[in-house]
Amino acid sequence: MINGAIYLQGMLVGASLIIPIGAQNAFVLERGIRRNHAMLVAGLCFLADAVLITLGVGGAGKIIAQSHGLQLMLSLGGAAFLLRYGWGSLSRAWRGSAQTLAWQGGMSRTRAVAMTMAVTLLNPHVYLDTVMIQGAVSGQYPRSQQFSFALGSVSASLLWFFGLALLASWLAPQLQRVRVQQCIDVVVGSIMWLIAVGLLRHGVSLV
Repeated sequence: MINGAIYLQGMLVGASLIIPIGAQNAFVLERGIRRNHAMLVAGLCFLADAVLITLGVGGAGKIIAQSHGLQLMLSLGGAAFLLRYGWGSLSRAWRGSAQTLAWQGGMSRTRAVAMTMAVTLLNPHVYLDTVMIQGAVSGQYPRSQQFSFALGSVSASLLWFFGLALLASWLAPQLQRVRVQQCIDVVVGSIMWLIAVGLLRHGVSLV
């Protein structure tokens, strides 16, 4: 049976970790504004979060916390990916015309899936938020009540990612101008680079 109070706390903890801007949110927002596989990307982000939250509540966070090698691999791999993606966004903003911004900003379904998985799974912060922190918070409850916490957190992820994608898609007609698209690329590219720098610092601290 679901405990309402614990479910609500799971939602609040999940929302507080998901809502701050990061690589996942920036990517969902960008796909939504471009109306390019936005629901697919949101769904994949949600499913990945749901699996990771379940693993965290199940106790998998200890494995990641104790493995510096795994954290280093994720940090360096994630930083390399985000630097490359950020460079693509910034280059598109610098050189793009209306036609090239629309064409280069689009993605095939396969590439959208691959990019979503990379943004999600190559970012150690995702594991910190979903697996380690939420796993630790849920540990304060009896085993029989941890499902309520996990369900609340998963619900927050569902509402946030689909809500963000729908909002971005709804605002898309007002955001399709060339200058706006260039600004979006600059913001997304800058966010990706800032996160990459943070990952590199984290990787260096592990050496």
